[in-house]
Amino acid sequence: MAPGPVFQGNQLKLGADLKSFETRLGHEFSDPALLLRALTHPSISTPNRPDNQRLEFLGDRVLGLVIAEALHGAGDEAPEGRMAPRFNALVRKETCADVARRIDIGSVLKLGRSEMVSGGRRKQALLADAMEAVIAAVYLDAGFETARTLVLGLWRPLIESVDDDARDAKTALQEWAQARGQTPPAYQELAREGPDHAPVFTIEARLQSGETATAKASTKRQAEQVAAKALLDKLENKE
Repeated sequence: MAPGPVFQGNQLKLGADLKSFETRLGHEFSDPALLLRALTHPSISTPNRPDNQRLEFLGDRVLGLVIAEALHGAGDEAPEGRMAPRFNALVRKETCADVARRIDIGSVLKLGRSEMVSGGRRKQALLADAMEAVIAAVYLDAGFETARTLVLGLWRPLIESVDDDARDAKTALQEWAQARGQTPPAYQELAREGPDHAPVFTIEARLQSGETATAKASTKRQAEQVAAKALLDKLENKE
């Protein structure tokens, strides 16, 4: 394993793993302690080693402002009703986790033993929280413009490709059902496979009228979204 951070005198020095992460991220920290804190999960925090939860709170707001500004200035003059679902799609936990995977945050997360054993480096919630915390760390280290440039660099492909109607599939399926006088869709877990640290859930989405679709994913929430999307596609094809 690559060495972690060490102190030389009173100055924190990052190990090779975190220096490599800085390269992937595209930002070299003036205050390396901010990066270390952004990557520290509560499972390993101590009074002298704070976790990343406060940074995650701040990073969520910085990310939201940057994405809202980008959508507002996109040039298509989209109304609020079209911008809002696109915004939600770009800042939700699944998207943050996808960006985190792209720069391999998981490999440098500082986790307690229990989280490591349970596959914490691959958990969507942990990756998303760490991504937001890293954004906050960059903001505190170098200011808003640097954080903005970083977010736009990491999110640009997603901003350019986000669907014009980017409502999450579960919301869209519920609206489809209600518009036709049906009760909201029901979701049922049909199976759970794989080890505890890497489960695979099979979820069925079902409408009151009897139409169903199933999907598999590594989290229940993601499987529900995929099943809802599959059912929506089936319904639209029928119509």
